[in-house]
Amino acid sequence: MPRLWDDTIEAHRRTVRDTTLDTAAALVAEHGLTSVTMSRIAEQAGIARATLYRYFSDVESIMVAWHERQVDRHLSHLAEIGTGTGGRERLAEVLTAYGLIQFEHRDNPLAALLHQGDHLAGARRRLTGFVESVIAESAAAGGLRDDVPPGELAGYCLHALTAAGDLPSETAVRRLVNVTLTGLRPPA
Repeated sequence: MPRLWDDTIEAHRRTVRDTTLDTAAALVAEHGLTSVTMSRIAEQAGIARATLYRYFSDVESIMVAWHERQVDRHLSHLAEIGTGTGGRERLAEVLTAYGLIQFEHRDNPLAALLHQGDHLAGARRRLTGFVESVIAESAAAGGLRDDVPPGELAGYCLHALTAAGDLPSETAVRRLVNVTLTGLRPPA
């Protein structure tokens, strides 16, 4: 059995954790959640079962950790978008990226299962707060409605773009983003 090791203990722990998460996700994608065992994950990851149990108590906890890592990556990606731009342009870029993330995860039963977990409450708050700040920034630059608080507009945008997961194409996602942005314009 190959051993995973890095220069520092912390780097080693990160490597074991990431390898475990990647291995478990690949096994679940290939065989389904109910077919994956801790023994199989340990074997495929190249670590001892005892080591795996030091990190995770069961397959579900591994998949929750994998999902949290994916959510963190998505949030980091959204935060990086349009950092050099401001106002409505950045808002459009962020909402488009979010819509495309929703679209990419369509028809994924694992994503649907993991999106029901309690672990998502913090991620939802972070996402909503981030979109709220981008909306507030856009509103300060002008061109957005000011009769609705940015937090409510963020909720509107995120709920509207959840529908992107049911759309047939990226073109349809971009149309939905345009409709959503239209809803943010000042009333006539």
